[in-house]
Amino acid sequence: MDSRLSVRQMERKDVDFAITLARDEGWNPGLHDADAFYAQDPEGFFIAEADGDPVACSSMVRYGDRFAFFGLLIVRPDVRGRGYGLAVTRAALAHAGDRTIGGDGVLAMQQKYHDRLGFDVIYRNIRYRGTGGGTMPAGLVPASAVPFADLVAYDAGIFSAARPKFLAPWLLQEGATALALSGRDGIAGYGVVRPCFEGYKIGPLFADTPAAAEALLDGLLASVPDAPVFFDVPEPNPAAVSLARARGMVQVFETARIYRGAPPDVPLDRVYGVTTFELG
Repeated sequence: MDSRLSVRQMERKDVDFAITLARDEGWNPGLHDADAFYAQDPEGFFIAEADGDPVACSSMVRYGDRFAFFGLLIVRPDVRGRGYGLAVTRAALAHAGDRTIGGDGVLAMQQKYHDRLGFDVIYRNIRYRGTGGGTMPAGLVPASAVPFADLVAYDAGIFSAARPKFLAPWLLQEGATALALSGRDGIAGYGVVRPCFEGYKIGPLFADTPAAAEALLDGLLASVPDAPVFFDVPEPNPAAVSLARARGMVQVFETARIYRGAPPDVPLDRVYGVTTFELG
């Protein structure tokens, strides 16, 4: 490892460097992801610098006292193989403490995550690509019409941790559409579609039933007519996979959901679209 290397916590402006690296890797992050990412845990982003030049990054965003999510581990392609990734990884793991850690590992890194860091592969997430358009189903409302506290509580029951600091800017980001659906006992589902460097990405899409998920997916697609749309689906939810395929979406990418420590009890039958591979 370069003796001139230093690792520090990012300031907000540094997160843009991480988003740029993610874009260059082909991960297609959202245009306005950085604000919501940083809001959840401003201390959870790390940057490695060699002689003041940024060379690598990682994040470890904490959700309460028991769970954290590891992401944005990227080393600049021209300086790989020098230990910079290990340096930012160590900083991230220290930030997590004794929390269970989740992540989404690309294919090339999954064995390393297991052998070197103790992560276990639990299931696959599949990215589908389709095209927006269609008719807005009846019964959907803007998510802003739902009391924010109710939406946070609904989300926490599926995501496995409350994340109001993240959701507040996520739902209101420029160019995004957030929709909700009511049921007999309150919220029956909600979803967000946001602008990315290429097209749009749906996430999250949480719903109590396949019918609710279908209405929300069709509403989100209708809000971005003729645009490329990406939809990240947990493979263990066959209803989610069926919804994507029924709309002519094709698989373009995949990750493995990995955990170090006891995995949280996530009701995957209600997760139709992953919020983001970077923060869970």
